[in-house]
Amino acid sequence: MRTERLRLSRPRVGDIAALHAIYSDPAVWTHLPSMRFTAVEQTQMMVVDWIRGWEDNGLGPWMVRTLDDPQLLGHCGCTNKTAFWNLGYRFAPAAQGYGYASEVARLAIERAHQLRPDLPVIAYLAEHNVASARVAERVGLQLRHRGPDKGNPDPEAIRLIYSDRRLTAAELAAARR
Repeated sequence: MRTERLRLSRPRVGDIAALHAIYSDPAVWTHLPSMRFTAVEQTQMMVVDWIRGWEDNGLGPWMVRTLDDPQLLGHCGCTNKTAFWNLGYRFAPAAQGYGYASEVARLAIERAHQLRPDLPVIAYLAEHNVASARVAERVGLQLRHRGPDKGNPDPEAIRLIYSDRRLTAAELAAARR
């Protein structure tokens, strides 16, 4: 799959080392340092889950590269979470600020709508992750919820939930878990 500037592929086991370099980089986790991966096994488990998600749902995160360079820039895509699609993206520091996440996220949302239009597309993020919020807004998601971030080790952390439509109480509850 391609966009105007990017080559997108399903995750493969061969992507683990390059993806781990991104997920273990402290510069990628300035908004939530406690989530930085410290062991390659974390990345392996994530990639295996993504591969399974593609097999089960026909969609998941794409590995993102430029058209002319095999180096992994990051990932972006929608993962099925049963009650909603979760839009997620993470890019190496050198690939941030070029609009890659927005470019791929638009395509991911389009594919999610084609596959399961009954499910909302949600992006949940830490309030102080301003760059991630900008991507969500650029691709048409709207802020639907602001509240405590249950999974964050910082008890003062606030979680934002963006979505492509109004959320039912059940969908919001599922997204807040």
